[in-house]
Amino acid sequence: MTEIELVVARRESAADGVLSLTLRDPLGQELPAWEPGAHVDLLLGPELERQYSLCSDPADRSAWRIAVLREEHGRGGSTYVHEELGEGDKVRVRGPRNHFPLESAPGYRFIAGGIGITPLLPMLAAAEAAGAAWSLLYGGRSRASMAFTGELARYGDRVTLAPQDETGLLDLGPVLDGAPDGTLVYCCGPGPLLDAVEERCPAGRLRVERFQPKSQPTGSDTAFEVELARSGRVLTVAPRVSVLDTVRAAGVEVLYSCTEGTCGTCETDVLEGVPDHRDSVLTEEERAAGDTMMICVSRCRGARLVLDL
Repeated sequence: MTEIELVVARRESAADGVLSLTLRDPLGQELPAWEPGAHVDLLLGPELERQYSLCSDPADRSAWRIAVLREEHGRGGSTYVHEELGEGDKVRVRGPRNHFPLESAPGYRFIAGGIGITPLLPMLAAAEAAGAAWSLLYGGRSRASMAFTGELARYGDRVTLAPQDETGLLDLGPVLDGAPDGTLVYCCGPGPLLDAVEERCPAGRLRVERFQPKSQPTGSDTAFEVELARSGRVLTVAPRVSVLDTVRAAGVEVLYSCTEGTCGTCETDVLEGVPDHRDSVLTEEERAAGDTMMICVSRCRGARLVLDL
């Protein structure tokens, strides 16, 4: 996974409480390629890594743009970005990584809540360039809190802005009901919005990205074995201890970030055994295939897993 040091080239307000950062290579070199839906990890300090969606133009390899919502009751990442990262400062960045890719389709319904607009911005441009039929329903607490509305104005009536203090909760019916066959629904935002969309939209047509872990059914927390295929070592994963913590305690270096099953950093190939998926990243089809798992939260549906570690 690519890890580079970038410089904060520009800081500007994107909305009330939302800070937009433009990141560039200090020597002016091109940044790694990415596609709509990708995010990067900002390595802000020891045990302080946060994921942010890229919301610039993928064709512009000279810079990346992210937007950070200040969360007063968060875990410290957004406060650090808002208060400590100034123009000219350097920051380590890992990625890009994409678990929310824009699939080819004749039409799209995009639904954003708050800062969830960020991964959708480059998707809108891609859908427009492809000549697809699309629309965006974008909600937020207030108009002033909704980022990038000025950029969205160029799309005219394809975009519906719905500030909650003006229109109430998002009306999902007109967006989801009666969509033509083949239309895909892309949604990003707070958990209650995603849950509401999931209730109304067939799973095969819906693509979501969560910033917070989805509530998962409680499975078995009994012990099981994990074989590390590259070394042949066999480790015991104790109850209420994650696979990630178990392999790290054994001295195995693995990439990880959120430890909540939302970012996809620790995704690991499963060679044998059946995972007990508890992440908020994989689709139902990917879960059924059982080829990979997020080792920070997922466990085993049997006595043993063999992982590509």
